[in-house]
Amino acid sequence: MKTPVFKGSCTAIVTPFDEHGIDYERLGKNLDFQYENGTAAIVVCGTTGENATLSNDEHQELVRVTLRENAGRMKVIVGVGSNNTLTALKKAEGARAAGADAILMVTPYYNKTTQKGLIEHFTYVADRVEIPMILYNVPSRTGIGLTAETCRTLSQHPNIVGIKEASGDIALGAKIRSLCGDELFIWSGNDDCTVPLMSLGALGVISVASNIVPGAAAKLCALCLDGCFEEAAALYAKYAALISALFIETNPIPVKAAMKLMGLDSGLLRLPLVEISEQNGRRLAAAMRDVGLNV
Repeated sequence: MKTPVFKGSCTAIVTPFDEHGIDYERLGKNLDFQYENGTAAIVVCGTTGENATLSNDEHQELVRVTLRENAGRMKVIVGVGSNNTLTALKKAEGARAAGADAILMVTPYYNKTTQKGLIEHFTYVADRVEIPMILYNVPSRTGIGLTAETCRTLSQHPNIVGIKEASGDIALGAKIRSLCGDELFIWSGNDDCTVPLMSLGALGVISVASNIVPGAAAKLCALCLDGCFEEAAALYAKYAALISALFIETNPIPVKAAMKLMGLDSGLLRLPLVEISEQNGRRLAAAMRDVGLNV
């Protein structure tokens, strides 16, 4: 019987870069902020963490330091996805050796593959590393998505325990839940899909918004887990415009800008990402003020 890695809100945490690399002092403060506001888990080296710009050495060190600074307070899930299966395997081995609770593995981008290739890609890593794997379905980023039938096949592997469902397709989430049941736990990969997916049985969200409103994200998930969906919908409505503003430009451009406005200095962006435009920055700040954030 499989066990969920976490229930509730998981923050896809930003990576605070400076001119010399990664600012680990800022990272530690961000981890404290998450824990103090009820976050159940964090994803490090994910999309929001600009994983695509990390060198192999940076990836390993970021994982090691995150686990040390977290000190077991929250579950730690490590992004290991790659369009090179052997690279994903190496990162997965490093995450397991460092003591991570799970790995998050995105579908291979650019070279893509068939559904058969996806099954072999994920299975190759899951066969070789004894650590829980969460699949990551985000076709808007990768150009390829997992079908519900492919999820069903992968769910039979003992090490493949869940999916971060970020396609935005609620019907797909419903079909995955129907075909896989508790062999593949579901977490919403989009803040705006949290309530509908949790109403179908998802166990929480892997969130961008929780970088700045972790308490609200934790409360939203708690309400859903308790079956209080009317209250959860009302709480989501309060933050809907803010969540929309956090994606006005490519993630994590807006969320890093929002953190800076709050005094949670998130560090630099790495090229090809650039700072938020002045116009969009004003819209973001207005959305933050509307929910009571001091900016």
